[in-house]
Amino acid sequence: MRVALVYDRVNKYGGAERVLMALHELYPDAPLYTAVYNAKKAGWAEVFSVRPSFLNNLPFASSFHEVLPMLTPFAFEQFTFDQFDLVISVTSAEAKNIITKPQTYHICYCLTPTRYLWSGYEQYVRMPVLGFFLKKWAPILKHWDLIASHRPDAYIAISNRVKARIEKYYHRKTMAVIYPPVEISPAKQFVSGDYFLTVSRLVSYKRVDLLIRACNQLQVPLVVVGSGRELPMLQKIAGNTITFVTHHLTEKELVSYYDNCRAFLYAADEDFGIAAVEAQARGKAVIAYKHSGVSESVIDLKTGILFEEQSVESIKQAIKKFDMARILSIDCKNQAAQFSKEHFKQKMSDTLMRIVSER
Repeated sequence: MRVALVYDRVNKYGGAERVLMALHELYPDAPLYTAVYNAKKAGWAEVFSVRPSFLNNLPFASSFHEVLPMLTPFAFEQFTFDQFDLVISVTSAEAKNIITKPQTYHICYCLTPTRYLWSGYEQYVRMPVLGFFLKKWAPILKHWDLIASHRPDAYIAISNRVKARIEKYYHRKTMAVIYPPVEISPAKQFVSGDYFLTVSRLVSYKRVDLLIRACNQLQVPLVVVGSGRELPMLQKIAGNTITFVTHHLTEKELVSYYDNCRAFLYAADEDFGIAAVEAQARGKAVIAYKHSGVSESVIDLKTGILFEEQSVESIKQAIKKFDMARILSIDCKNQAAQFSKEHFKQKMSDTLMRIVSER
């Protein structure tokens, strides 16, 4: 079977890129189509035959793709996939815009419906510059996104949370839910530290501000690992128990932060939340928002505490509840093992074969 992969943009490394690397192991000959490609920032992609769109010829496009929302859908429409039997788009934005002929089956592995247009619209529209342009162009961008949402022949969601969003915003059914692969690095020994930890991009929808305000009021230590446009505001509201780690960490350094924390905190309405699984693999409990994809990897009162509302008070009550709970490191470790790369590859291979055979 001749397979091609499509991804929104190849210019960083994160959870979606781990998905692509796992798919590469399943389909090592599959080329990777994308809107823009920054080889310096995406060394992981060297194993692929990367085929960027015409946007890659524009100055600064590979680094500042956010300024091209009107061109990116058009860029994906220019690709031709006639020589392939199966195309897998991995996307949270425009990659699903590709056009395939009937002989080529298009399966979308959906990370989430385009966040800045749907589930995250209210947060993005409040941003000073981006919000101005989003208000102006959102109606036409939503119209284009809805058209594109009907181009895949089938959807696979990364979580039940994303499955619900696909049904709500795109009015499409999903053929399966397959959790993304997590690099499971189990702890050999378990250590109980004195601080809480969050690892996150510092953008508005992650709601790190709520975690900071809750830890401020409880006067408990919180280490925030990450960077992003919200950093100045978060530093301004942080009290003397909050520590920011904004420089690039090696894997060993990041693991050390996991190993020495009391528990991992999450306040966002996440699509899935890979960091929560990584924390459990190190034997750490996760305190997270209940109505989020994170709740699909955390067992309430067994491997973590799930709180009901995205509010400071709800987070404070969850932290107090955690202090009284008896959560075992071995239970956290066993829970995380279900989200390994091997589990992902096996389920993805079986699901793709089933979907294609039933077409």
